[in-house]
Amino acid sequence: MAKTYEPISTQTLGTAPTTVTFSSIPQTYTDLVLVFNSKSTTLNYPFLTVNSDTGANYSRTYLAGSGSAATSGRQINPLFIYLGGDAGHDASNFNYNNIVHLMNYSNTTTYKTILSRANNASTGVDLVAGVWRNTAAITLIDLKIPSAGVFSIGSTFTLYGIKAA
Repeated sequence: MAKTYEPISTQTLGTAPTTVTFSSIPQTYTDLVLVFNSKSTTLNYPFLTVNSDTGANYSRTYLAGSGSAATSGRQINPLFIYLGGDAGHDASNFNYNNIVHLMNYSNTTTYKTILSRANNASTGVDLVAGVWRNTAAITLIDLKIPSAGVFSIGSTFTLYGIKAA
């Protein structure tokens, strides 16, 4: 990582939760970057919510490719931001990697932009541009697995803060 990235918190799972949470996020950085390598018990992909907001305050535009086909689409007013599609979790190995950028997370006058790049060496790659339509500073991030899945033991998650230039 660049010199301006400071690790805030790292979690390596010793249990298999449905949710991974980063809370009490300090407001001393300009942006956040969440990097994780994970697998789950279901071939699925994680989604993200912030500040425990499960209202219809999100939107996302995505582009996904599997090596043989490409898809794109838009979701308006879902209750969260899906971070993948073709790059679904592989239940057999840790092929799923994701880098999520949360820009201007501490600014209280703008909506929050969320950019994500996910890839799975077995299935494909996804790019997501999302928005959380709220001006509150982000103090909590939840990653969840849908469809009764859980994150597998050994999955790793690191939240970085980016220093002001």
